[in-house]
Amino acid sequence: MSEIPMAPDLSSARAAATLHDVAQAAGVSLATASRVLNGSTRRVADAYRERVQAAADRLGYTPNLSAQATARGTSAIVALLVADIADPYFGQIAAGVARGADEAGLVVTIAITERDPAREVRVIRALRGQRPRGLILAASRDLDHDAAGLSGELSALSASGTRAVALGRGDGDVRWLAVDNRAGAAALAEHMSALGYRRAIVLAAAEGLRTSDDRIAGFAEGFTAGGGEEPRVLRGSFSRQGGIDLMARALAEGVEPGTLVFGISDVVAIGAMRAIRDAGRAVGSDIAVCGFDDIPTSSDVTPALTTVRVPLDEIGYQALHAAVAEDWPGPGDAVELTVIPRDSTPRRA
Repeated sequence: MSEIPMAPDLSSARAAATLHDVAQAAGVSLATASRVLNGSTRRVADAYRERVQAAADRLGYTPNLSAQATARGTSAIVALLVADIADPYFGQIAAGVARGADEAGLVVTIAITERDPAREVRVIRALRGQRPRGLILAASRDLDHDAAGLSGELSALSASGTRAVALGRGDGDVRWLAVDNRAGAAALAEHMSALGYRRAIVLAAAEGLRTSDDRIAGFAEGFTAGGGEEPRVLRGSFSRQGGIDLMARALAEGVEPGTLVFGISDVVAIGAMRAIRDAGRAVGSDIAVCGFDDIPTSSDVTPALTTVRVPLDEIGYQALHAAVAEDWPGPGDAVELTVIPRDSTPRRA
């Protein structure tokens, strides 16, 4: 008869190493070990720092993040709020935030708001319990966002020691990074009118979404200044499916050959390209399409998509440092946006 294996004796399992164990193994005081491992701003000599870190690695010591947060007022966490994690726009911003967080010895936690102000407020309220070092608001702001009480939640978060950063423009004590969507869209429209386009359709998000509204306004200004007609604006969702649905609607109502379609973002524009093909029309030679953001996919589609390059990774990186830096010079000039002409908008005769 085979023996029945005994259950492991959990009572003999090795206890997790404590900060006291690390200090004893490194031959330093408990205070010195704490300064090295808990992120204190007080300077510790390199020789002691190396001894403490080596002992912590040898013993498998893991800092207690909750205890750190209680002791320092904040944790080693930076919270990033995005509208849609599947959108490459937010993925590139998250990559930049993660790069900066790694350099700062911080961990990034991501929450999805779905561009719902009430949901955003609930998420921020829940994050207060984690005491994050910083909060980065990457989702586009609704022009009436404070109807949900966002300013009050951000003030409460700031009072607990968390610094908030917004992309675009912040309110109150929120730090912000300037992105001039209006000027970028105007430059794109001026270039399109110079290529000979005179009719345009804008596929946009619902009214009141700041990024979308700024891009609509800038595009209309640039296009009419270059000799084009006032663009026709269709509103839906800030997504690929939104681009498909809006373009299908435009095609059903009639789109003349030589019309230019401006998707308010690259994902919207790529959705529009799909709808144009599904209708048996050609992208570029028949209906031209341009977007905004220059996500990696924009150069991979056929024909490659004309767009406005936004340095998303760098914006995320700068946002991280704005969130954790004690001294911050302010937003300064808006990040540089560049028009990238590609084959989806050939020159008109």
